[in-house]
Amino acid sequence: MDDDLMEGPARPSSIVQAFPHAPPRRGGPAKPVLIEPATLVLAEDSFIVREGLRMLLEAAGHDVVGVAEDLSGLLEAVRSKRPSVVITDIRMPPTHTDEGVQAARQIRADDPDVGVVVLSQYAEPDYALRLLEDGSAGMAYLLKERIGDLGELQTAIDSVRRGGSCIDSKIIDALVRGRRQEERSRLGQLTERETEVLALLAMGRSNAAIADAVFLSERAVEKNINAIFGKLNLEAARDSNRRVLAALAYLAERG
Repeated sequence: MDDDLMEGPARPSSIVQAFPHAPPRRGGPAKPVLIEPATLVLAEDSFIVREGLRMLLEAAGHDVVGVAEDLSGLLEAVRSKRPSVVITDIRMPPTHTDEGVQAARQIRADDPDVGVVVLSQYAEPDYALRLLEDGSAGMAYLLKERIGDLGELQTAIDSVRRGGSCIDSKIIDALVRGRRQEERSRLGQLTERETEVLALLAMGRSNAAIADAVFLSERAVEKNINAIFGKLNLEAARDSNRRVLAALAYLAERG
């Protein structure tokens, strides 16, 4: 958020990077983004997928310092290799359920400077929200189909390494479909001023920038934002994540 948060008609980016949407991309798939090489640990239980992804990343100049095929192996590799970024499948042994989310949360607790990109075969918004519930900084959630677009994968790697976040646009779409009615009723509780402040928050504006835009003091903006969090039932979330979830609620309503 403000500290860090997607020929013919414009095609939207397939990831939403650190809110708001990235500028529309024209002219087909993104070209590989030239970024500083990262040291990576890669976790994927499928040997073919793991090795293919490793070759792709190494060809792009990244240094894959460790690989793993299960949760315990991933956590051990991260502790011993100390990478800048982890790329992990969401489902691995031992249970093939949410090991990627478990790993991301443990890695955040052990070393918040390590970025994590979680890959999933399906659009599962509940897993994405669990990934972000302790804060969105340094976290990304992408669909596996994005692996073939090196530019988007590199964007996610670079973003989480810098403390930003990326969410696949299909996850946003799933949240919109599943929560539109609920969020519409909650947003309907906001005053006109609170709605105006929320719109600017969803654009990634800082409190100071919002204050300048709506001619309020920063203290008044903070009071409006706290009121928004209350009406959207976000008081229990951490501050950085509340801004992300509030932005998601606004995007679900307004698109």
